[in-house]
Amino acid sequence: MTSDISIVWLGALASLLAGLASGVGALAVFFLRSLTDRLQDSMLAAAAGVMLAASFFSLLLPGLDYGESLVGTTSGAALIVIFGVLSGAGTLFFIHQKLPHEHFGLGREGPNTAHIRRIWLFIIAITLHNFPEGMAVGVGFAGGDVSNGYVLATGIGIQNIPEGLAVAFSLLAINYSRMKAFGIALLTGLAEPIGGLFGAALVWLAEPIMPWTLGFAAGAMLFIISNEIIPETHRNSYKTLATFSLLVGFVIMMFLDATLG
Repeated sequence: MTSDISIVWLGALASLLAGLASGVGALAVFFLRSLTDRLQDSMLAAAAGVMLAASFFSLLLPGLDYGESLVGTTSGAALIVIFGVLSGAGTLFFIHQKLPHEHFGLGREGPNTAHIRRIWLFIIAITLHNFPEGMAVGVGFAGGDVSNGYVLATGIGIQNIPEGLAVAFSLLAINYSRMKAFGIALLTGLAEPIGGLFGAALVWLAEPIMPWTLGFAAGAMLFIISNEIIPETHRNSYKTLATFSLLVGFVIMMFLDATLG
């Protein structure tokens, strides 16, 4: 039987591997001259679909089951998870208001950013995406359901590939060399093991808050999907393509959860 402390480190390791998938996507910067808006929007939308399915099937539903086993009622479990979802979304909203960052197409957000180099705005933005994703993986492992953790790590890793590719080409567009664009895109994935370790340790230290923590991770990812990724993918003329790409990502993650979980 794997010990609790081993589960914490397993969650951190799995989130690290998922984060490194950003580098796999970024490798394309050495082989492709440019990335069309059509391709970028469809890939990011598919990544959003993976995140959306992961939020429901790997975080919210287990959170409800876990909460019901703790409090004994479905309504009580639902209220705890709902509070977690709103806490996660609210926390990400607050952080987005306080930290300057720049998205691929929507531009700069947050406080005045005139004195901050553009590269750091990209890094902050991707970190804001990757930390809750890593936290979700860590929480998935720390709940004791290792198979659920593996499914989450696989899904997050899959969606990190197009995200890493988009980061690398965005940096290339602002005159960074291909090697630097690849290296920075790879490094942005390192926010995920930090989030994974944080999420796993949080549950390990206080297991009764597991339903809230699962809800928190889901709420943070849902905020990113609705507030950032979907608007990013709908800013051009490919909204229908982006919508169906999101659905493809969703059903892929749903299949993974049903068959591997």
